[in-house]
Amino acid sequence: MDMKRFIAVCLFSLLLGRIGVGAQERPYFVTYSQEMEEPGNLDIEWFNLDAKPNGANRFVGSNIEFEYGVKAWWTSEFYLDVQMTQHDSTIFTGFRWENRFRPLLREHWINPVIYAEFENISADKTLREVVGHDGGPDFADPNSIASLDRARGIELRLILGSNFKGWNVSENVIAEKNLSNVPWEFGYAWGASRPLGLAASAHDCTFCKEKFQAGLEMYGGLGDTYSLGTHLTSHYAGPTVNWIAPNGVTFSFSPQFGLNDYSIPRLYRFGVAYEIDQSFSHFHRGSAE
Repeated sequence: MDMKRFIAVCLFSLLLGRIGVGAQERPYFVTYSQEMEEPGNLDIEWFNLDAKPNGANRFVGSNIEFEYGVKAWWTSEFYLDVQMTQHDSTIFTGFRWENRFRPLLREHWINPVIYAEFENISADKTLREVVGHDGGPDFADPNSIASLDRARGIELRLILGSNFKGWNVSENVIAEKNLSNVPWEFGYAWGASRPLGLAASAHDCTFCKEKFQAGLEMYGGLGDTYSLGTHLTSHYAGPTVNWIAPNGVTFSFSPQFGLNDYSIPRLYRFGVAYEIDQSFSHFHRGSAE
């Protein structure tokens, strides 16, 4: 799949989303909060990462996500990933299927969510998680070689989230394992964010403070079963912000910075999201007409 076709699919999905009413997302790219998708709603998201590792070509890693609220306590999401590397090629890198389960529906001081994902990917460059000894050197191989190493594995997360006076604070503990004979790899992610305005304006506006959320995100690897710790692991942190446009589309952006020499020096993340309320009911009404 080339990048032009991938972008066309994403734009078509966002146009499809105009039949619904959007909801603002937390401005995180790696960290998950405790919040679930409303039952029956479909959230279409397009996330992108631009980066240039030391001694390697610049790349853009992208994925399109379809997040569906199955139940109030269960959200399911399907990803399609591609990447484009400068002076190399554009390739489809695989898919992921995740499910999140919230055992406690009422709000508590700390709200746990259980996350489980199956992935089938190769040469992935989206960095939607950093685990084990992932680092800048992993992106030096050309796509023709990197795509030969296909990873079929599972990712588990314990998500903990809290809301307090408009703030959201979320922590993720990550464990990932290739289904081949390799050790478990570990990582972490955390984020904190807050709307710039908590009270809604009395009139419609485009750039009201409540249309923006801003915060900070940090994540990195914690080694593996054989070498647990921070030796030869990469870590990233940066500010993050999003804005919900009048048509309901949410735009997100975050410049993130590698915190040690093993990391990629700079990452630029940007995303677009739209939520379709009661997505399948639109098709039911259409068939009835």
